[in-house]
Amino acid sequence: MKLCVVIVFCSLVMGVSGEGWYSFFKEALQGTGDLWRAYWDMQEASYQNSDRYFHARGNYDTAQRGPGGIWAAKVISNSRKYLQMLLNQYFGSTNHGLEDIKSNQKAEEWGRSGKDPNHFRPPGLPEKF
Repeated sequence: MKLCVVIVFCSLVMGVSGEGWYSFFKEALQGTGDLWRAYWDMQEASYQNSDRYFHARGNYDTAQRGPGGIWAAKVISNSRKYLQMLLNQYFGSTNHGLEDIKSNQKAEEWGRSGKDPNHFRPPGLPEKF
């Protein structure tokens, strides 16, 4: 646990831009909200094969916030990935196999890089999302 705290703290310090801590934290908090909104939209839509779209959209929106948003997206996405891998290892196959994890990770990186998340949008997904 201590190692995780040290890693998160070091990545935070390295991610702070010349604009200062305040703007970085503001971007990170707003970006976290963007990821939560994408997650809740994914839950509400409950639409088949839409996971990658929502992962890409959440990371895209978060990255648009700036360096703090990008940092938050990386930390949250990586934490989710490691938690899913841990659950798969200890409790057998869950809803998230290794292929799903890698596919979602590709979509997250796509969104964080500023590319259009609609690339992953499944046909027929309601326009609301």
